[in-house]
Amino acid sequence: MEVLIRPLITEKATQEAEKLNRYAFIVHKKANKLQIRKAVEELYQVNVEQVRTSIMPGKSKRRYTQTGLIDGSTGAYKKAVVEVRSGESIDLYSNI
Repeated sequence: MEVLIRPLITEKATQEAEKLNRYAFIVHKKANKLQIRKAVEELYQVNVEQVRTSIMPGKSKRRYTQTGLIDGSTGAYKKAVVEVRSGESIDLYSNI
């Protein structure tokens, strides 16, 4: 099981990374906090102080097309916010 799926790069996550040393990731739904901590420390060579997780529910979407109304939903995912030790940082943009 691959624990880290991808970093979550949003406006709010970028502000938290710059000011509070907190980085957001989309992780596997069955991953726990200890697995997330270990994966981040191995991949980015930083010391993790705190891990917070939350399951983000899918949102319902509705589109109007020529053939009629289409209902659907976005997928649910698990988000982890990882706080690293002060003085350390993660460069999320180096792999782009």
